[in-house]
Amino acid sequence: METLLEKDTIYKPSLEAVKEASERISKVVLKTPLAESFTYSKRFDAKVMLKREDLQQVRSYKIRGAYNKISSLPQEQLEKGVICASAGNHAQGVAFACNKLKVKGVIYMPGTTPQQKVEQTEMFGGEWVEVVLKGDTYDDSFKSAMAHRAEKGLIFIHPFDDEKVIEGQATIALEILEQANEAIDYVFAPLGGGGLLAGISSMFKELSPNTKIIGIEPQGAPSMKTSLKEGKVVELDHIERFVDGASVQKVGTRNFAICKENLDEMITVPEGKICQTILDLYNQDAMVVEPAGAMAISALDLYAEKIKGKNVVCIVSGSNNDIIRMAEIKERALLYSGLKHYFVIVFPQRAGALKEFVAKVLGPNDDITHFEYSKKHNRSNGPAVVGIELKDPADFEPLVERMKKKNFYGEYLNNNPNLFQFLI
Repeated sequence: METLLEKDTIYKPSLEAVKEASERISKVVLKTPLAESFTYSKRFDAKVMLKREDLQQVRSYKIRGAYNKISSLPQEQLEKGVICASAGNHAQGVAFACNKLKVKGVIYMPGTTPQQKVEQTEMFGGEWVEVVLKGDTYDDSFKSAMAHRAEKGLIFIHPFDDEKVIEGQATIALEILEQANEAIDYVFAPLGGGGLLAGISSMFKELSPNTKIIGIEPQGAPSMKTSLKEGKVVELDHIERFVDGASVQKVGTRNFAICKENLDEMITVPEGKICQTILDLYNQDAMVVEPAGAMAISALDLYAEKIKGKNVVCIVSGSNNDIIRMAEIKERALLYSGLKHYFVIVFPQRAGALKEFVAKVLGPNDDITHFEYSKKHNRSNGPAVVGIELKDPADFEPLVERMKKKNFYGEYLNNNPNLFQFLI
């Protein structure tokens, strides 16, 4: 059985193979719209088009690679069944493909996967798939799935480091080039393991070589950026898991080799910025996207001057977002925007102290959104953890000055990650 690294790691998807993939998946994969965003076109004085992969039946582009891979397997392998590991979107693509092709599948997902994605995977797979929750990250699930694969002799469907998967994702590039009425100057696309960018960058470099390809990772999981800097695939010790659809500790070997050659730039965007984009898309364009799906658009601010007057494509990779995460998304967005601040406030143990804080310290537009206080001793002062939401980031410094002047200031928690995580 071929291992993931036995084949030449400088593999490149050919145009012929991608066209074959496009034909193979055409019966089950939607040709998603390439729609201009008037909101972002106006904001950046450019023509910004969104490739709406969030509108796929499984609400992400992952169905392309998963269906292309599974449907290309010989019958004797299909009869053994398939297995995969995924943070959610690849799982749904594999489940959908198994159901359509009547192939038994086992799907390993991290125990931290949003429940919405677990339920959707079970729904798309029906009686043809078994979902197993294992570990805290994709990498934990991957190791468990590989052990299961070795024991049962199943065919592993890799979420990104696989030729047929890469070729399936590359079909997006063919659609973009077919749908666009003008030459495309920039393509912004999210990157987790690298299958999407490996595929589309290969097609653009062959068919539209003047198009600049920009890859985006979450700031807390810069696997590809770190690997490109080191000149080899690097496995990160720790990652921020919030952007669950694009947070891996190690990118694909094939994908690294392709991206190293094809990408014009690899950048990261803060998780808080991604959250703000999610809220903006919902409030301004009635679009519901997941964190990974908002990454490409989140990067536009960094290129505001370069893309002015240009034709730009952002790939909206998915919309599998659990509604229960919206409170956290709003909180992260406010923290990133400088509108939400947490303090340890020192209150004198006397009547009227809280009233004085509200009347003399808080500004007219400041709002207390979190207050945790417990008197456990007879000292003259008692601490409270207080969260304050501002209307304008410029109100922060005057607020702190008033706290210090009135002797209420204890400690600012936003810049103390260990204490922040413990108390909030």
